[in-house]
Amino acid sequence: MTSAEPARPHSAPAARAIAAYAALVGGALAMGISPVFVRFAEVGPYTSAFWRVGLALPLLWIWARLDGGSAPWRPATVVAGVMFAGDLFFWHLAIFNTTMANATLLATLAPVWVALGSSLLIGERVERTTIFGIVLCVAGAVALVGASWSFAPERLLGDLYGVITSVFFGAYFLAVRVARRTTPSGLLLFRSSLVTAAILLASALTLENDLWPATLAGAGALFMLAFVSHVGGQGLLAYALGHLSAAFSSLVIFLEAVAAAVLGWLVFSEALSPLQAIGGATILAGIWIARPRPRPLTNQ
Repeated sequence: MTSAEPARPHSAPAARAIAAYAALVGGALAMGISPVFVRFAEVGPYTSAFWRVGLALPLLWIWARLDGGSAPWRPATVVAGVMFAGDLFFWHLAIFNTTMANATLLATLAPVWVALGSSLLIGERVERTTIFGIVLCVAGAVALVGASWSFAPERLLGDLYGVITSVFFGAYFLAVRVARRTTPSGLLLFRSSLVTAAILLASALTLENDLWPATLAGAGALFMLAFVSHVGGQGLLAYALGHLSAAFSSLVIFLEAVAAAVLGWLVFSEALSPLQAIGGATILAGIWIARPRPRPLTNQ
């Protein structure tokens, strides 16, 4: 036997870890572009949130079938669907009742709740490096969007909606992490999306009137929102949560913030200040520090 042979059993886990990291980054980019599609969708926020999920269902059904969609329903799958619906619902409420900067910054609290819930609720230990990485990411988020932060008593309710958004998004990560222990990613996303779509359809019918855009451009934006941000973004995230901890995976929300800032600069010519650039770099450094470390190999 050569000295290289004992490393062979570890090549497959290493490849899965690399694929999971790549899925996490890809999911962040796909979800980070969603505000661009929403801006061009020509419908209200609750309606666009419904179509984001509803139009994705046929593709998700195919994915679920390819995944071997015969596993029994799990409570965590239903919880994931409810939590994601709550996340989108309160996110839009926050946008309408406070500034975009406030809503975005408060939503980035989600990893804090994931770190707390990982050990208390789903039995996953959170490493110190992950906690330090989360602290750095929060600091980076403050630098990235905090320059536009403003407090006003009349926006206090909207700020509260932003905090509630972060709680729902954090709970969504925990539920998906638990569900992925027994359910393939495609089947999980299809079933949880059924739950989400039902809740968001009821919200759209209750709160808004126009359920379809007036032009083909608006319809195209909705399809892109469904296929890129939901099938692509949430699908890649669900895959990553099958291989990475919930606490580390939740840092994807900070990557979303970075992606959204860069896309705003590229697509809408929204200027990036030096402080925002430093904030983005701090976020990337926090994610690097928080990354899971491989366990050292033994000679046995």
